[in-house]
Amino acid sequence: MLIGREKEQKQLEKLYASDQSEFVALYGRRRVGKTYLIKETFHDHFAFRHTGLQNAPKKIQLKEFAVSLRAAGMRDVPRLNDWYDAFNALGNLLESLPDGKKVVFIDELPWMDTPKSNIVSALDHFWNAWANYRNDIMLIVCGSATSWIIKKIIKNYGGLHNRLTRRIVLPPFTLHECELYVTARNLGYTREQILETYMVMGGIPYYWSLLQRELSWAQNIDELFFASEAQLEGEFEALYAALFRHPEPHIEIVKILGTKKVGMTRSEIVDVLGEDTGGTLSNVLDELEQCGFIRAYNAIGKAKKDTIFQLIDNYTLFYFQFILENKQQDKAFWSRSLLKPMYNSWSGLAFERVCMQHLPQIKASLGIAGVGVNACSWTYKPKEQEEKGAQIDMLIDRDDQVIDICEMKFSHDRYTIHKELDETMRRRRNLFIEKTNTRKAVRIVLVSTYGLVDNPYAGNVHNVVTMEDLFKP
Repeated sequence: MLIGREKEQKQLEKLYASDQSEFVALYGRRRVGKTYLIKETFHDHFAFRHTGLQNAPKKIQLKEFAVSLRAAGMRDVPRLNDWYDAFNALGNLLESLPDGKKVVFIDELPWMDTPKSNIVSALDHFWNAWANYRNDIMLIVCGSATSWIIKKIIKNYGGLHNRLTRRIVLPPFTLHECELYVTARNLGYTREQILETYMVMGGIPYYWSLLQRELSWAQNIDELFFASEAQLEGEFEALYAALFRHPEPHIEIVKILGTKKVGMTRSEIVDVLGEDTGGTLSNVLDELEQCGFIRAYNAIGKAKKDTIFQLIDNYTLFYFQFILENKQQDKAFWSRSLLKPMYNSWSGLAFERVCMQHLPQIKASLGIAGVGVNACSWTYKPKEQEEKGAQIDMLIDRDDQVIDICEMKFSHDRYTIHKELDETMRRRRNLFIEKTNTRKAVRIVLVSTYGLVDNPYAGNVHNVVTMEDLFKP
């Protein structure tokens, strides 16, 4: 059952039908459905298929590659001393097959790049010296370690430079796609329950595939994360270990960023670390961004050196807030946490992240789908103690000379703006205009689950975006 992915599947089918050899890099975070997409598109009609092994040495990797060659029909597999031997053998296998486009799928390629393996050089030679001269090869390389794929394949400035014919990034599901999935599996969730599930684990298809029809959505969360032998127990460590060869620095950084919802500058991260690791820190931040765990943005009026890094991964935020806090090993920790202060604090922050992940839907609701924007946060820290500061979690800086200040409020009913919030919103707006000296029109947008209660303060909100808007394609 393939939900969504129509665009990516059409791209693959078009490449398969081309009259030349194709070299495709497909990447995206762990559990996002990369292998499933390839499998459902080609229905196991592969000339050759192989999956790298995590944490296995070169000798074992080559041994398993030989097993895959035999499975593909090669009777006499030669001794594979290195990856050049392996890819030469693959070429011989492909030459022996009947005419027609031959799909070669190498999954988890980053795991095959063991120390001194030279696999990238061997792959370069296989493509440039053999496959590229034919018109019947479709080579698909895939991996969860997004940063490796980008550095070693896409931005390779050696023999593979500009050799890819297509790169395909597989993003997590949107709320719309999750609703399609829930409907297809007859889980019986309301949109609010789908939204809250998304706030917990994002749009990762594998996580959604574990939901059980006979359980409520809250019971499912307990079953997945808190029950005895929960299916996703240990997922946090496995997730980062699958993406990064040495995940400890990455985990340390996301823990630090998890303490500041608006994010932190590089210098602020260094202050917490107690040392500046230079290129190592920059590399870790870059890899976390490439894998979708954090986003980097520049606040209005700030220089590039003031770039802010913000943790945006739904599951990681949930892990820090709840899984780590379940010190009593309560098997129903989530169900018992609902509507309590910890839940209320988390739900507001998690809803903000979902809104940021659905910026195209918010733009469409505002009627600016075709307008260029920069989405960022803004913080004002006064120098004088008697002056109040301000923090705006999401600004939409539009190319049509408008800036939308987004107030994102999660609630189980229509949201009511009281006098205190009205005064806060207007003060933040006025302070933003004053401190940035913007000449753009500045408007207040409320993003909430069920909209806004009509009262005397509602008139100060220029636009309202609801949960229904976030569920649109």
